[in-house]
Amino acid sequence: MTAPTRAHHGERDDFEPVYHQYGPHRAGLPPLVPYFRELWARREFAAEMSKATLRGADVNTVFGQMWLILNPLLLAGVYYLLVTIIRQRHDPALFTHLTLALFAMTMVQAAASSGATSVTGSGRLLINTAFPRLLIPLSAVRTAFWRFLPTIPVYLLFHAVFGLAWHPRMLVSLYFLLTMIVFSMGLAAFFATCQVYFRDTSNFLPYGLRLWMYLSPVLWMPDMLSHMGRATKLIVELNPMYPMLTGYAHLLQGEAFPPLWMWVASAAWAIGSVIIGFLFFISREREFAVRLT
Repeated sequence: MTAPTRAHHGERDDFEPVYHQYGPHRAGLPPLVPYFRELWARREFAAEMSKATLRGADVNTVFGQMWLILNPLLLAGVYYLLVTIIRQRHDPALFTHLTLALFAMTMVQAAASSGATSVTGSGRLLINTAFPRLLIPLSAVRTAFWRFLPTIPVYLLFHAVFGLAWHPRMLVSLYFLLTMIVFSMGLAAFFATCQVYFRDTSNFLPYGLRLWMYLSPVLWMPDMLSHMGRATKLIVELNPMYPMLTGYAHLLQGEAFPPLWMWVASAAWAIGSVIIGFLFFISREREFAVRLT
């Protein structure tokens, strides 16, 4: 049983949500223009879902806000101690880079992991309410971003304490932050779809995300690649987070202006992630209800 068709100027091009479906549905894309029009019109719905999640996690309390800062800060301290012991050298520049990159990487990881379980954790909502299902993983990305916001003043404090320069180019770093957010939206949609069909996705995902962090310029600085061979360096640079985190760190920490390829690669990874993740999700979402019942 599906929602009644709404005619628009005699054409069947309106958004047609599926309320219930008790059988397999052939994968396919609905009319995308009406879909995204409805998605934009219901954006407040995703915002309210995110706010409810934050309230449920006591983020609006003093100690909840403190934990948002303390958790990645403690991780940064542990990782820095580990790296310092291995390198046998104290490096304040590495600590500021570690906190900056870890805060951003944690946002992307949180968006992917919470997005993965966002649909399977909304079974009743899917069955009883008609709306573009893509709003569910997008609300998870919004939640991850709001959890990331309190870490910004913490990094700026370290920036000042360690005497790093302040310059107008720091504002341009928002470009790379935006690409990470958009990239996270695609990841959340993709893994949310995978989780519906393969329930072990959320169990394996943390290990993959942790390995991804080790391969990204978080625990190490990009200039450490200078001694590596050309082939190894190329493989590392193919990591989507490499241009995003490197460009973000360079602009905030006053190093060399990121090369053009980092700007282009970051945008390409972000746009590609959204296209693949969104289309994969939308093509399958009409089958979610039967998969979750």
